[in-house]
Amino acid sequence: MSDLLRYAFVGLGLGGIYAMLGVGMVMIYRGSGVVNFAHSGFALIGAYTVYTLRADHGLSTPVALVLAVLLGCLVGLAMQVLVLRPLRRASPLARVIATLGVLTLIMEGVLRTHGAGQLMSAPFVPTTPVRLVEGIQIGQYAFWLAGIAVLLTAVATVTMARTRFGHAISASAENPRAAAALGWSPDALAAATWALGGGLAAFAGSLVPAISFGFMSPTQFAPLIIGALAAALLAEFKSYPMACLGGIAVGALQTVSMGFIDSPGIADSVPFMVIIVLMVVNGRGLPLRGSATDRLPKVGTGRIRAKVVVPLVVAMMVVFVLASASWQVALVMSTTAAMVGLSVVLLTGYAGQLSLAQFAMAGAGAFVAGRLSALAGWPFELALLAGVFAAGLIGFLLGLPALRTRGINLAVVTYGLGFAVHSIFFNNPKWGTVAPSEVSLFGLDVDPIRHPDRYALLCLAALVLVCLMVANVRRGRVGRRMLAVRTNERAASAIGVDVFETKLYAFTLAAGIAGLGGVLLGFSYGTISFGVLYDVGDSILILVLTVIGGVGFVLGPVVMAVGAEGGIVHLLLPSHTQEGLSADGGFSQWIPVIMALVLLVTLLANQNGVAEEIDHKVGGKLRARFGSAGRRGSVAAEREARAERAGRAAVTVQPRTLEVHGLTQRFGGFTALEGVDLRVEPGEVLGLLGPNGAGKTTLIDCVSGYNKLTAGQVVIDGQDISRWSPHRRARAGLARSFQSLELFDDLTVRENLLAACDARDRTAYLTDLVRPGRAALPEVLEAAIDELNLADVIDEVAEDLSYGARRLVAIARAVATQPSVLLLDEPAAGLGEAERAELGRLVRRLADEWGMGVLLIEHDVELVLGCADRVVVLDFGQKIAEGAPPEIRQDAAVRRAYLGEETDVAPGASAR
Repeated sequence: MSDLLRYAFVGLGLGGIYAMLGVGMVMIYRGSGVVNFAHSGFALIGAYTVYTLRADHGLSTPVALVLAVLLGCLVGLAMQVLVLRPLRRASPLARVIATLGVLTLIMEGVLRTHGAGQLMSAPFVPTTPVRLVEGIQIGQYAFWLAGIAVLLTAVATVTMARTRFGHAISASAENPRAAAALGWSPDALAAATWALGGGLAAFAGSLVPAISFGFMSPTQFAPLIIGALAAALLAEFKSYPMACLGGIAVGALQTVSMGFIDSPGIADSVPFMVIIVLMVVNGRGLPLRGSATDRLPKVGTGRIRAKVVVPLVVAMMVVFVLASASWQVALVMSTTAAMVGLSVVLLTGYAGQLSLAQFAMAGAGAFVAGRLSALAGWPFELALLAGVFAAGLIGFLLGLPALRTRGINLAVVTYGLGFAVHSIFFNNPKWGTVAPSEVSLFGLDVDPIRHPDRYALLCLAALVLVCLMVANVRRGRVGRRMLAVRTNERAASAIGVDVFETKLYAFTLAAGIAGLGGVLLGFSYGTISFGVLYDVGDSILILVLTVIGGVGFVLGPVVMAVGAEGGIVHLLLPSHTQEGLSADGGFSQWIPVIMALVLLVTLLANQNGVAEEIDHKVGGKLRARFGSAGRRGSVAAEREARAERAGRAAVTVQPRTLEVHGLTQRFGGFTALEGVDLRVEPGEVLGLLGPNGAGKTTLIDCVSGYNKLTAGQVVIDGQDISRWSPHRRARAGLARSFQSLELFDDLTVRENLLAACDARDRTAYLTDLVRPGRAALPEVLEAAIDELNLADVIDEVAEDLSYGARRLVAIARAVATQPSVLLLDEPAAGLGEAERAELGRLVRRLADEWGMGVLLIEHDVELVLGCADRVVVLDFGQKIAEGAPPEIRQDAAVRRAYLGEETDVAPGASAR
């Protein structure tokens, strides 16, 4: 027990650091809605500023400390004003990547100016031990750091609770627009919190030497972000006291683990384990603050132009063979980095899952392959396959948290995972270094030492193969599923896409690709030192390079991999530069700093990356030369095909009956629906009317599987589907549209519709890698295009369409699933009179000619009464009327619900 208490008290020091950093992260998030992954960089600035001012300039400790805190405030303010404010309309992932770029900039800048070695910085809090009880002596610093954290937390809590500034921060955190309406500028509040958070982090960083006996190094600060994230998550990014208590608890738990667990790296992984428990087991996630105008990076088409690709590959083969040995080594570095970058394209660019552990996946593949080769004598071919398989399996396991977290939440998990894998496996003295056996491929000696040209060609062949696979995935059914999930998970489920399955596939395949690159990188060395070769920061560097190149384009990482560590750019640069430029005289050491700056410029200027610019300029010229005639021919062909189809028999769907029994939905103490019954027969239009707040959209959400029922049943053809997932209901013939449209804006109209009617077979996960095929428009899709007159916009990107056209595309996408029962949620909203009339005729055709059962929700009462066979009316969640349109028109209860009183005026006049 005495040992437990001693370690726990010692952990108060580390916990105090975590607490201060966690409070700063909460403060920044509440002011700006951004999770600052550069927070440990702010701490690094504070520590090294105090050291430099005291050691090099002879300033007193108080003056150095004040200047360090002011510099932290200034850096935080500059980051908000110069980087994040211009990115407020970018996607949340882009903002996170920007903070990672700043972290890289800070870390590499300090490494280049001060080196990676340890420095001695005398702590300015008392460190002499104090005796608590018999046998337990604790350094005073632990109590000082915890006490300082509690004091600063109390100040922050009182300030936020008792001042107008604090109230404004709270209001802005809940609703930035409402805060602006009250006269508070969200930008000014964000800038203030970034400055305060930056100053607090710098102050915390200046205290770090106290927990390491006065020693400090840049690498010591990187893991602090994991503990800070754990503290902030325990506070749910809301409560400063909880962030403080959480940070102290995590620090104490980590120190106790150090004392009782001998295995290296386990204790360092405690904050990561806390994050996993909070975000996966308990389902907690960051309350993300986004905007309706957030824009995701564009995605390429994946089209392969053989006339361009084949000559380019041949030329590269010639270069790889004729290059000198040093060039071939650099080419191996760049090609393997490009493969890991392509895994980022597939996972982040296509599936929208931000992973900060892709280089850890690469290292995992190399770890397995290297040990099998060195210790078990496996031949290279089998060790390579085993490494790729192992990386894919780990990627699958990593994807499991994606079932409960997404976006930035997932970035937090994967960031911690990278640190955990590096600490437990790669830096472990027992496992961290292996010497693989000789490398041969099917009897051909491709050893990188004896035959660097052959090994370089092997890496090139692997890169070409991966490029083709990733491009094929983009053009196939799986690619459309991924992009649907990336853009809108709710809408993807509504068309029958299994979101969880698609995510797991993306994680597995991406990890396998990263593992391939990692194995080839590791075997290019005679001895693989995992801790050095697969450093945690390399995952960030690969992400930086891929984003600069274009995270949605196959060409992106291929172009930018020249800047990878040890790659082509490093070889081109001189080994010595002007005096004083770098600590070691090598200009190439500054490449990560340059890349971080380029990343920030890229995000500010064009978050789509270099590849998009290349595609726009080069591809634009090709399209300008050949595209116009092709487009005119395509439109003409569509019109001719439509004329030919005009005489065909109408498409019919499998008849199914939808029944809802006793449907009840409560949210806490509020009852949205109470005991609702309804039935939709094949070929019947059932109208659903009710004033605002009657529960109409809630009913559709319940029927389609997006709400968990409080009571009642949803039945199709006698089968209870109340516990089915949304995608399973969609595959059973239950489709819906959304009031807010929720199109896949990154895709063309054609791809939106194809995504809806694609077969959901799992064989595509394998066949699309090799042969995605050409997506032919099925008959049901051609009929939907004809019905809604979409032939002229079929190849337009969805986000470029007019609102009316987008409405029609949303309906067409629902129809394209060929449902037995179609749920339309206010499809006429925003349409003109002529479009409303056409919509009414379309609804009748879907029922009369296609045989669909249609549940139509609309505020346009006359539209519903004009095309429905029967009508159900809701008010305050209860069914108040049901019958034929003439009966509903004369129903007194309906008139009261709409007009508030008895009247002879038809409800349609005022319910539009």
